Amino acid sequence: MSSVSKGKQTAQAIKDAGGVMTHRQILFIIFGLMAGMFLSALDQTIVGTSMRTIADDLKGLDAQAWVTTAYLITSTIATPIYGKLSDIFGRRPLFIIAIVIFLAGSIAAGFATSMYQLAAFRALQGLGAGGLMALPLAIMGDILAPRERAKYQGYFLAVFGVSSVIGPLIGGLLSGTDWILWITGWRWVFLINIPIGIAALAIVLRFLHIPHTRHSVRIDWWGAATVVLALVPLLLVAEQGRTWGWDSAGAIACYVIGALGIAAFIISEKLMGDDALIPLKLFKNATFRMATILGVLVGFGMFGAMMTIPLYLQLVNGATPTESGFLMLPMILGLMISSIVSGQIIARTGIYKWFPRVGTAMMAAGFFWFTFATADKPVWYMMIGMFLVGLGLGQLMQTLTIASQNSVGPRDIGVATSSSTFFRQIGGTLGVAILFSVLYTRIPLAIAEAFTVKSNLTDIAAAAQDPAVIADPGNTEILSLLQNAQGGDNSAVTSSLNADSSFLNDADPRLAAPFLQGFNDAAVSIFWVALGVVLVAFVLSWFLKTSPLRAKSALQENADNEAAVAAQAAADATGALIEPGGAAAEPARKTSTAKKS
Repeated sequence: MSSVSKGKQTAQAIKDAGGVMTHRQILFIIFGLMAGMFLSALDQTIVGTSMRTIADDLKGLDAQAWVTTAYLITSTIATPIYGKLSDIFGRRPLFIIAIVIFLAGSIAAGFATSMYQLAAFRALQGLGAGGLMALPLAIMGDILAPRERAKYQGYFLAVFGVSSVIGPLIGGLLSGTDWILWITGWRWVFLINIPIGIAALAIVLRFLHIPHTRHSVRIDWWGAATVVLALVPLLLVAEQGRTWGWDSAGAIACYVIGALGIAAFIISEKLMGDDALIPLKLFKNATFRMATILGVLVGFGMFGAMMTIPLYLQLVNGATPTESGFLMLPMILGLMISSIVSGQIIARTGIYKWFPRVGTAMMAAGFFWFTFATADKPVWYMMIGMFLVGLGLGQLMQTLTIASQNSVGPRDIGVATSSSTFFRQIGGTLGVAILFSVLYTRIPLAIAEAFTVKSNLTDIAAAAQDPAVIADPGNTEILSLLQNAQGGDNSAVTSSLNADSSFLNDADPRLAAPFLQGFNDAAVSIFWVALGVVLVAFVLSWFLKTSPLRAKSALQENADNEAAVAAQAAADATGALIEPGGAAAEPARKTSTAKKS
């Protein structure tokens, strides 16, 4: 028997059971979802520790934000589209399409020859990742009641935790290897997705079968077009504003186009009503509205931390890509601990209102800790802050999604989940773009300030007169930069970290100190920005209204509704529910009259 016919039989069996799934059926579906989520989660973390090596090889460290931002832009835009289309055509075919697109982007990214080409291929990856991130959560919303979901989230947490842990490690290991099978090591950061993706696709084709009731709705193509028109210019200026100038003609054009795009998107969604890409009626619900705002702010802090901290560890603490992967473990450990504990508490009590408050407070504490970082502090100092941020994130990621899903009816589970993920991705995209923009705006100024510190100048002078330092090939490039600075060319020094930072790898610590101090001071600036955003989220978390978690899954509620409709139809056919005086009641009236006579 083919997998398609088996899948139809499985889906029909679930439907016949009134939407109630057995533990075994749930496990098989979760198995398929975990395979896809592993692919997406691995790719999010594997690139962070590899970025410096990739950027150095492709000569474009200052363009790395394009690589991350392009991925986030397309995945963000694709997320609500997947949610809406899955409501129409079913979750399974859209999930399969997402995996295939993601694999195509991975192959292309593995053979990129420039940072901008890599950014384009990462954008293709993002088109697939949008489905891999949103659809598993929507499917979980279909098959499990909000309170029951906590019983099974341990499986997802295990996958997310394992992929998050091994992602940085694999990324560091691959990027730290010169060649693997005659291909540059860092390229395997993307090519490794191929065997994993093929395995995930096979599992999904075999096991992911759930019943789907197709709804007759219009596809919101105008919404999809206007959301692109709204987001791309604003994200573009967030990335390039420091280069163009925030009040330049190009920046102003982006502001205007983005504003018009937002207005057009709102009008389009209003006209589409329930068929909109993101139905505006969802925002009438106070819980959904506040959970969405919190998702944007939390996404800002989360993606900002995950993308900037590995770079900090490598540049300031001197960690290799592999080592920076290990050093990220405290964040993952904190995330897993708090996710599991909060999930168990929600499953047993049904109470979740405190987790957004405590989670944002812990994230704020972590970023506040980072603001006291200095270039000479030991690496464990940063690890403490990472643990605090992880503890906060673990309480927020699932809780906000559950709150959003619980605030809508069964039919809107898919679009509510994708909308929640969509706005969190917007926050993450803005976080990466804005924080990296601030970082690379501050780096030249911070390095210039570091070269005015008397102790740094004294150490540089001493090192420059040391014959051993001069003879060491590892100091050749940095000495050349410093000589140019003495000749009046300060721009080469202050912009030295914008393209290729590899000259610091083997440089004498005395010569490298001003560069590391400058980068540290620039990084502290972005930690202050992230802290401000998370503090706003903490204040708003106290206004999140939480309603009791439903005891039924969307499948059960749909089955109950269908049963009610069928019962109503049967009653109508027999005349049982027809009002007195109707046509069906006439024979009964005649019979009664005959008996009386």
